[in-house]
Amino acid sequence: MIDFQPTEEQRLLQSTVRDYAREKLWPRAPHLDETGEFPWPAWREMGELGLLGMVVPQEYGGAGMSTVDYVLALEEVCWGCASTGVAMSVQNSLVEVPILKFGTLAQKSRYLPGLASGERVGCYCLTEPGSGSDAVAMKATCVKKGDRWILNGVKQFITNGPQADVAVVYATLDPALRSKGVCAFIVEKGFPGYRVGKVEHKMGLKGSSTSEILLEDCEVPEENLLGQEGRGFTVAMATLDGGRIGIATQAVGIARAAFDEALRYSQERKAFDQPIANFQAIQWKLADMATRIDASRLLIHRAARLRDQGENHSVESAMAKVFSSETAVWATNHAVQVHGGYGYIREFAVERLYRDAKICDLYEGTSEIQRLVVATNILKGNYRGAGG
Repeated sequence: MIDFQPTEEQRLLQSTVRDYAREKLWPRAPHLDETGEFPWPAWREMGELGLLGMVVPQEYGGAGMSTVDYVLALEEVCWGCASTGVAMSVQNSLVEVPILKFGTLAQKSRYLPGLASGERVGCYCLTEPGSGSDAVAMKATCVKKGDRWILNGVKQFITNGPQADVAVVYATLDPALRSKGVCAFIVEKGFPGYRVGKVEHKMGLKGSSTSEILLEDCEVPEENLLGQEGRGFTVAMATLDGGRIGIATQAVGIARAAFDEALRYSQERKAFDQPIANFQAIQWKLADMATRIDASRLLIHRAARLRDQGENHSVESAMAKVFSSETAVWATNHAVQVHGGYGYIREFAVERLYRDAKICDLYEGTSEIQRLVVATNILKGNYRGAGG
């Protein structure tokens, strides 16, 4: 039997981060949405709180916590500010984890302490202009020359791109090799030929910077190959399984914030001489929101526990990601509806939350890709959950 109740230590972690999110992140979120500034004050604070290296072992400067601990904290951060939360998620899930899992001792010692403390910002460079869901269709190339790898290509939609000091970058030995030609690298912003390209202007998550990363004869030392040559696709997929847990958690944080706003507003707003919370139409929205948010959280915690136990969790992560992200879009839509015309006004938080939610069912694998992962495993007989 799986026990989903947090331990006393986890409750303390959760309450500490919840207080921080309420006092610091929530009040700042509107400003970040208006200005598009990167949340540097929060970044430094999260570094001090140990939130930027949660699953990194203490020997490398991290907090040495579990994936469950991580999602408990991340949900609270994303409740407070989704832009800040995704920066935290990328640092933990997409940058530190592949280095921790596939890196050499020298790579771990060189990069993890600075990332875990927040001294260095990380980004994850997989997507390209013509290579999103079909990740192995990448055109960025890598060629070995002496003691250097030379990388050329364009990476797109890179979260933390403009601020990143360290990037996990994927390139191929030969596009014709598809997954068998992919290599992963740890690239520093100071390496010759590495630079930031176009910075995107987005519908939501405006405090989270998204940009191109341009590789123009980028020189990477041979010791910065991450994992084995030609095995980079394995690194990418193993990393995304964990990253999807993070985005699912982000979605729950956003949805919960929308629910809280809708609940509060429904109890304050009066129509026909009574709070609108008295009307069944509103009550059913609140009931459905609460139910879907709780179900999402349970899916996330199942995937997180499997990850902590070293079990395969590809299906469970995909299920958590598709259900939670679509719940966030659905819940924020209904939160706007509860607010009526006021929900369309920027003065009310649900307008921002509605825009922030949509990205959750697009990045780190669209909802369509998540369903494909689940269905493929079902048809191969790799998943027995639904049938017991």
